[in-house]
Amino acid sequence: MKKLLYGLVCIAFLGFLTACGGGDNETEQDTTPTEEQAGDEQQTADAGDGDALYQQNCSSCHGGDLKSGGAPDLDKVGSKYSKDEIEEIIVNGKGGMPGGILTGEDADAVASWLAEKK
Repeated sequence: MKKLLYGLVCIAFLGFLTACGGGDNETEQDTTPTEEQAGDEQQTADAGDGDALYQQNCSSCHGGDLKSGGAPDLDKVGSKYSKDEIEEIIVNGKGGMPGGILTGEDADAVASWLAEKK
C-alpha cells in the first residue's frame, strides 16, 4: 500500500513540474511571424505586452485570473515585491518555480505588469 501511495505522489509531483517547466532545450529559431500569421486573429504576445505574455507563459501554473492555479497567487504581488524583485524571480526562479521561462524584454514586460497588481 505504501508503494502505491508513493508512486501516486511521485506521478503527481512530476505532473506539476512538467506543467510549469523548462523551455531551456529550445533551439534558436526565427520566430518572426509571416504576413499570413500576422493577419490571423489568434492572439500572440508581443514584447511589452505583459498581460498576453503572462497568459501564454505563466497562467497554466498561476491561473488566468492570477489566483486560481496551483502556484502562488499573483493578484497582489505588486504590494509584496518591487518590479525589479519580480523580474529577478521570473528570470532566476524561486522556490518551486523554475527560472528562465521568460527573459529579457519579455520578463521586464511581465514584471512591470505584475508590479501594478496591488
